[in-house]
Amino acid sequence: MIKFLDLQKINQQYAEELKQVAGEVIDSGWYLLGERVDQFENQLADYIGSKHAICVANGLDALRLILRAYIEMGIMDPEDEIIVPANTFIASILAITDNQLKPVFVEPDISNYNLDLSKIEEKITTKTKAIFLVHLYGRVCWSDNLKALAKKYKLKIIEDNAQGIGAGWKGIKTGNLGDAAGFSFYPGKNLGALGDSGAVTSNDDELIKVIRALGNYGSHQKYINKYQGLNSRMDEIQAAFLSVKLKYLDIQNEHRRKIVKCYNSIENVNITLPEIPKNKDEHVWHLYVIRTEFRSELQNFLSEADIQTLIHYPTPPHKQEAYSCYNHLSLPITEKIHTEALSLPVSPVLALESAYDLVKKINSFKII
Repeated sequence: MIKFLDLQKINQQYAEELKQVAGEVIDSGWYLLGERVDQFENQLADYIGSKHAICVANGLDALRLILRAYIEMGIMDPEDEIIVPANTFIASILAITDNQLKPVFVEPDISNYNLDLSKIEEKITTKTKAIFLVHLYGRVCWSDNLKALAKKYKLKIIEDNAQGIGAGWKGIKTGNLGDAAGFSFYPGKNLGALGDSGAVTSNDDELIKVIRALGNYGSHQKYINKYQGLNSRMDEIQAAFLSVKLKYLDIQNEHRRKIVKCYNSIENVNITLPEIPKNKDEHVWHLYVIRTEFRSELQNFLSEADIQTLIHYPTPPHKQEAYSCYNHLSLPITEKIHTEALSLPVSPVLALESAYDLVKKINSFKII
């Protein structure tokens, strides 16, 4: 069987190191807000190139806390608008609405699935306060004139870097392109913990100070609460695990690129392959997403051959029951992607031989 993602095999590579640091944390008797979290925050900031990194409980909290901090700082107010890609995982939208802000959906570029940057300016109003970028599937979403556009309209640029860690644009890593960035270390991510955890990076001293308090019950000092905060903290053992795995991230991302080279030899006329950026650093291939009008047939065909695939994501956010107020929107490019997208296996432990076998199988797929 070709598994979509073999987490057990991925973590087995570092099992001895993971067990060692787990033992050290257990023996330390210190399990929250300790040396391991401090260490990983410094390592992450160094890797990304940002001035600060803060560990939080999960990727959604990372995004929620960024927006909440801007509200506390007086930069945003409830009912302000946030430009966001329509083609994204629902967490991007949840972070906005959880702060009583309004998402303004913008269609993607069909060639790379990311926010179509040419469509941003027409959506800007006097209520717009930020551009929410998602480096979807691991592909950088950026352009040289994006900062100039944000400066023109006094907008913040917030990166959802849940899927893009390790990618970069002209020598600058995702997570350090905009004003602030949220990370997810969900186990299946390119840098995955052994449980939920996340982080925020930024070069803004005041923003980081507010976020750190908000994620700790709204407190800079124990029992003194400046804000109505929440409990969003990474524990010491997850920080220790992530410190181990961060050392191998670039090697693993490079293996993903080798798998993609195999997949790029797919020649089936019924399938549209993802666009390959000219600069390899612009994509870390968290997901390799093809499109086909015959998705169900192809997925069943591969399943019968013991090849696992997944659909990311079957229903776009604006068509979810949770967002019934947006169900009336017509976003045809987004909706086309969500009805045709199929993710093929890509991971740091997938053998290249298996990838080539998958290519042969897909090339033999026919619609009668």
